[in-house]
Amino acid sequence: MKSTFMQSKETVSRKWYVIDAKDIPLGRIASKAATLLRGKHKVTYTPHVDGGDYVIIVNASEVALTGNKLEDKMYYDHSRYVGGLRKRTAKEMRKDYPIEMVERAIRGMLPHNRLGRQMYKKLFIYAGSEHPHLAQKPQVIEMGGNK
Repeated sequence: MKSTFMQSKETVSRKWYVIDAKDIPLGRIASKAATLLRGKHKVTYTPHVDGGDYVIIVNASEVALTGNKLEDKMYYDHSRYVGGLRKRTAKEMRKDYPIEMVERAIRGMLPHNRLGRQMYKKLFIYAGSEHPHLAQKPQVIEMGGNK
């Protein structure tokens, strides 16, 4: 009788992937990146092991948002002081903080525990089209159509 395969952290092999976010909806990029970071695209996926790959996202400043999200979607931060709530629209975030906007979308799709924090460290986001990870020979992921 065969037993179920359980991957261990010693047997994990990792690859590098590049996702071009230009004119691709934010949710599609985030879900694809979260799947790659978790390792769910591999046949060796094991829920309690960080078996995911490295993900590089370029052109984060040109990510698409469908519908009225540019004006309606709000991002909230609070300093934990009285009156310390800061609200920003998605339009402001894309213009001033594009990396943080994509980071938040992806981080929300990862587990909210130690394992998720470990997976998050393998994510690299850049506002422009250049990245310093050419030595790792990353594979380009085609995301398909826009909007």
